[in-house]
Amino acid sequence: MRKIIILLVIFISALSVNGQEYLITNYGASLDSNRLNTTVIQNVIDKASLNGGGTIVIPKGVFLTGALFFQPNTKLKLMEGAKLKGSDNIADYPFGPSRMEGHNLYYYAALINAYHVNNFSITGPGTIDGNGLSYWTEFWKRRKEAKKEGRILTNLEVHRPRLLFIWQCNDVVIKDVKLHNSGFWTTHLYECTNVLIDSCDIRSSFSPVPAPSTDGVDIDVCKNILIKNSYISVNDDGVCIKGGKGPNAQNIAGNGSVENVLIENCTYGRVNACLTFGSECLHGKNIEIRNCKVDNHNPILLFKMRPDTYQVYENVKVDNITGKCGVIVKMSPWTQFFDMKGSEAKPFGTVRNVSISNVNVQCESLGIMKGNPLDKVSNISFKNINARAQKPIFETPYKNISMENVIVNGKSFKLN
Repeated sequence: MRKIIILLVIFISALSVNGQEYLITNYGASLDSNRLNTTVIQNVIDKASLNGGGTIVIPKGVFLTGALFFQPNTKLKLMEGAKLKGSDNIADYPFGPSRMEGHNLYYYAALINAYHVNNFSITGPGTIDGNGLSYWTEFWKRRKEAKKEGRILTNLEVHRPRLLFIWQCNDVVIKDVKLHNSGFWTTHLYECTNVLIDSCDIRSSFSPVPAPSTDGVDIDVCKNILIKNSYISVNDDGVCIKGGKGPNAQNIAGNGSVENVLIENCTYGRVNACLTFGSECLHGKNIEIRNCKVDNHNPILLFKMRPDTYQVYENVKVDNITGKCGVIVKMSPWTQFFDMKGSEAKPFGTVRNVSISNVNVQCESLGIMKGNPLDKVSNISFKNINARAQKPIFETPYKNISMENVIVNGKSFKLN
């Protein structure tokens, strides 16, 4: 696989200070937990941008706010003990042009929004807390009601905000910050190039109320993404590759590929999968996860194969993973909200050039790779695998899969 190249210049450019620092308490921001600071903080952001740029500083304390929109040449810094706490009233998140679940549409703003803000950064060590409990509670309530009605509740029916939405921004750094308790997806990158997520703590609740669909990092039509030294534990996918869905998605403006993604030196707690392709993805290319630790009961690598979407997943590498997981790899049909939109096309997926090496884990099994009938799978390799498995099996109908030095429960493993 071609070595993934990340443009290191972004680390310096995005962290450089633009103009002065703006301490929000100097402009009237209140620590009163019942007082909403949205207008005050937004005015500071706008003032900094008009003055040529600056860093918005959140000092120690808890500051309640609705959606904030960062402007050109502005950045966000959260000091030790600082917390930006999201409002639990969806009315505090304006409705407007956005992107969700593989479609360009109108939706609610995130807590932190940046659109066309090159060299944007969010730095810690403070916390951005989505305060998602009321949104999660409403979701499960509505889901239960929908089940009684004999239908499936969609994610978008329960209105809830993401934590971060970064759209068409280049040279972005998110570093040393805690991203907690999002109402919906935690970090959504859309149409961005050159993004570093470094030494972050990304997590959401599992009890007493699970936090539904709180993906750690969603990478949507982006290039050159580096995620490193971070902890991810959320009630959905850890890192998810997106880009569009539907039988004609490849021809729709705003959809596209995700290329050149490296995830390294990260630790995963509970996640649905460490690295997921789908459920809305057209083309994922040159994607690597390496030198990571896992501690959960779900897949390291997950391929969701939509029968209503043309998909290509290629040049994927998993290397040097240790810990405990469910299966090492899972590939299966994904029919959630299947919709051919009246098309008579026959979409299929292509999965090729996947390398899994130097994996030492306790697991349920090596995994399963069974896509839809028309899917094409080729050049899948396993090398230097040491698995302590509940079931010493690997299920697949595909022949173009190689195994070298694969040891399961102390014995050499061969495909039947």
